[in-house]
Amino acid sequence: MGNKIDMKFEIVVIPVSNADRAKEFYSKLGWRLDADFASGNDYRVLQFTPPGSGCSIIFGKNVTPATPGSAQGLYLIVSDIAAARADLISRGVNVSEVFHSEGDQYSGPDQPFLFGSRRVSGPDPAHGSYRSFASFSDPDGNGWLLQEITSRLPGRIDSATTSFSSAGDLAAALRRAAAAHGQHEARTGQADPNWPDWYAEYMVAEQSGAEPPK
Repeated sequence: MGNKIDMKFEIVVIPVSNADRAKEFYSKLGWRLDADFASGNDYRVLQFTPPGSGCSIIFGKNVTPATPGSAQGLYLIVSDIAAARADLISRGVNVSEVFHSEGDQYSGPDQPFLFGSRRVSGPDPAHGSYRSFASFSDPDGNGWLLQEITSRLPGRIDSATTSFSSAGDLAAALRRAAAAHGQHEARTGQADPNWPDWYAEYMVAEQSGAEPPK
């Protein structure tokens, strides 16, 4: 077989009942308005992009036959879930508390999410990547989930093309590297003059899912 052809996921269509109300809500989130186009009274399309995202959402009038509010399980990946939740609250968004899953329970009374249907209050006790969540909905009930990811599973990111989606993500990665490097210096009992190299190796390994330096 030949080289794989890139297929970049670009758009998710969100079903809404009132385009102006949805526009106000997603503007309030601080998302970038990319387009607002209408053709007569029967068609309108709006496009918004979350900060740091390569994928956008589209909604409007006559852009989807789906029932308003039927889009569920829409994931927004963040590197610091407490900071992301605080930012949304400051914008007037009703966000759930941070929660994690109850073991491997995939049935239960709560609204389903990636790791089950039993939500336990607070972040994952081990602060495991992929394991802490918070949720909110738009005015129509389309459901969004914040998911904290600080390091990817092996093979998910090419270490040769390491990149950060925003200055905030880079700053968070630097803080984690600084904390890990402090433990490294405590183990060696001396200051590390090559800390820039150590930071770089740690951040690339963390993002690609490889074993970080000790």
